[in-house]
Order: sequence, then structure tokens, then C-alpha cells
Amino acid sequence: MIGSTYQEKRWIFERHFLLGKLSSREIDALLHYSRVEHYPAGCEIYPKGSPGTSLMAVLRGTAKMSSVSPEGKEIVFNIIHPGEIFGEIAVLDGGERSADAIAMHDCELLVLNRRDFMPVLENHADICLGLIRILCQRLRRTSEQVEDVLFRHLESRLAKQLLQLSEQSGEGRELHLSQSQLGTMVGGTRESVNKLLQTWQRAGWIDLAKGTIIIRDRAAIERLV
Repeated sequence: MIGSTYQEKRWIFERHFLLGKLSSREIDALLHYSRVEHYPAGCEIYPKGSPGTSLMAVLRGTAKMSSVSPEGKEIVFNIIHPGEIFGEIAVLDGGERSADAIAMHDCELLVLNRRDFMPVLENHADICLGLIRILCQRLRRTSEQVEDVLFRHLESRLAKQLLQLSEQSGEGRELHLSQSQLGTMVGGTRESVNKLLQTWQRAGWIDLAKGTIIIRDRAAIERLV
């Protein structure tokens, strides 16, 4: 959507589950300030600790929220799919970004500056409640992720992550991500994840291709969780 027209940007607002609650006049006002940005796969959208000056909605592609240790070990907190928003924590409290945002695939983002978005929130309790629900869901997901790393074996964590990704992506049984990316999500190395996936492929549960995992036997994967 390079050079998005006014009508294309309006359609993005109107179909969004939160932004679509705004009146036509409010959408017009925000359209005046919003912009569309593009990030190629692997590109940093913003770093952890940077000022939280904008809220973003994914139009195309996927983005990941992650953190990297001084030793280079990465943990992925969340995957953001088309139609979802991110950057809301720092926008709400005006603080620093709580994680790195990286484009997993080529991303097209709708960007709203905090100074333009906050006055709208002051007049919309329903949107504020929607953002609170999003934050609560992500907090629950993070707590669950910590418990999984502490209490589940890698095989169970990997099976659970594949099932969750298939539900979230809207692409059914076909997932587009590398085994290295998958390893950062489940707290395992690429080698250990590859070993499990190869075993599952031989059992006929999945098919593997470059950057793609296809679930063939969902029931078998579910039994591992």
C-alpha cells in the first residue's frame, strides 16, 4: 500500500476492531496525522528503551516483540499479526518501549503519534477498555510463557507454540517462520527444535519446507501439549 490513498487509509480505520469505534469525524481527524510505514523482514521497527511516541497497527506481515540478553540470547514475548496493534504500553504511560519490535516478514504498518491519539482516548471509554483488555491478555500470555519455560519440556512447549501460531495467523495449518525464530519463541536452540521437527515429520505429523511448517496431524500435536 505504498502511497496509500485517503480512502484506503480510512478503510483500515473503519475495519479495525478498536479504531472502528470512532466517529466519522474522529477518523477524519486521525487520518490527517496517520502515516503508513514499511519495514522489510528482519528490520528493527523500534528498539527497547526508545521513547514511546507512537501506536502501530499491522496491515500486512508480522512483527515480533522480543528482548536480547548481553550474550545475544533472544526471547520472544509476542507475535503481532495483521489487524492487531502494538506499542500501546509506552503510548499510554508515555514511558520507554518495553521490548524490541522487529519485522518478522515484510511489514506494512499504520502509525499514529501519541500526541494525536491521546486526546481521542480521553473521550472514548470503550476504546480505553479495549486497550486494557489487550494489555491483560498479553500479561496473561507472558505469565503463561514463563510457566511453560519453567515447567514444560521443550517438546510440549514446541507443540503448544505451533498450535497457537496456527490459530493466531489465520493461515490454518501452514506456518511461515524459520526454525531459529521458532526456537526463540519456545526457549530452545535451532538445533534442538530442528531435531524435534524432523522426528515429527518422519511420524507424518508435519511437513517441513524452507521457512514453512505445515501441520498434517493436529490431533497428534495436541497430545504432546
